[in-house]
Amino acid sequence: MRRSATLAVALTALLAGCGLGSGKGTKGVSVVVTRDFGVRTVGSARVAQTPGSETVMRFLQRKFTVRTRYGGGFVQAIDGLSGGYESGRPLDWFYYVNGIEADKGAAATRLHAGDRVWWDRHDWGAARGVPAVVGSFPEPFRSGAGGKRLPTQIACTDDAGAACAEAKSRLAAVGVKIASSAFGTGGGTETLRVLVGPWSSLRADPVARRIEQGPGTSGVFATFADEGRRLRVLDDRGRGGAGLGAGGGLVAATRLREQQPTWVVTGTDAAGTLAAARALREDSLRNRFALAVEGSSSLPVPVGPKGAVS
Repeated sequence: MRRSATLAVALTALLAGCGLGSGKGTKGVSVVVTRDFGVRTVGSARVAQTPGSETVMRFLQRKFTVRTRYGGGFVQAIDGLSGGYESGRPLDWFYYVNGIEADKGAAATRLHAGDRVWWDRHDWGAARGVPAVVGSFPEPFRSGAGGKRLPTQIACTDDAGAACAEAKSRLAAVGVKIASSAFGTGGGTETLRVLVGPWSSLRADPVARRIEQGPGTSGVFATFADEGRRLRVLDDRGRGGAGLGAGGGLVAATRLREQQPTWVVTGTDAAGTLAAARALREDSLRNRFALAVEGSSSLPVPVGPKGAVS
């Protein structure tokens, strides 16, 4: 949540609790702190069990030097890295729990077993919010949201081919129980969705199609052109940074209002979609807001101005 939130909301967050007091603690939680859309890692920590009832804010404060504002409800700086303006660009700290952007202050968000918290300081000029990211995989599929594990539905287009089976296999390999649904089935507030297929077909889904409207709408720094045959990876200002043609793939997540995240495993063609499905691995997606692929090469999304497939 941006530090531009109102004072009234901040005070509400503070009063909601800062993690002090008795309790059994929270098991298996972790935090990672990065900057520039996950490009640079500031630090990370994982504990088997936290002491007492814990919030995102208190857990962060136990592991990093934190400066807050609005009465302690929101983060201003972590380990000396502050929000504000740098070279005229607006920077702030945002946090995600299990890959889902927080909708309230860290002091008001309680941790649950298995939660993965990710803080990132980045330029929000091109996208005021990034509602969902892929960099905490296999979350949110294993632990869900708010301590509640959510069912996962996977829907494949008719031309998804081998990518459909590959995506199902990758999710099953990390312990995710999935149910297949017909493509075109809408999302909801209690279900996570994974859509698989070439973009020319996948774009028929209204939530996925938001990607075509740019990062300001979807939070995804990539778009498609030439009827889905060209994947344009954008830089952190929302400008064209790299282009992928045949064999290009994308793993990304977005969210519509109160619905749970929709993940897209897609590409410019069948080969690109299969490459994206094969990238559903923790080591490939770690700390990525989204990921573009081409064969065995990958590219973080967004990409820097000089980014190239590596």
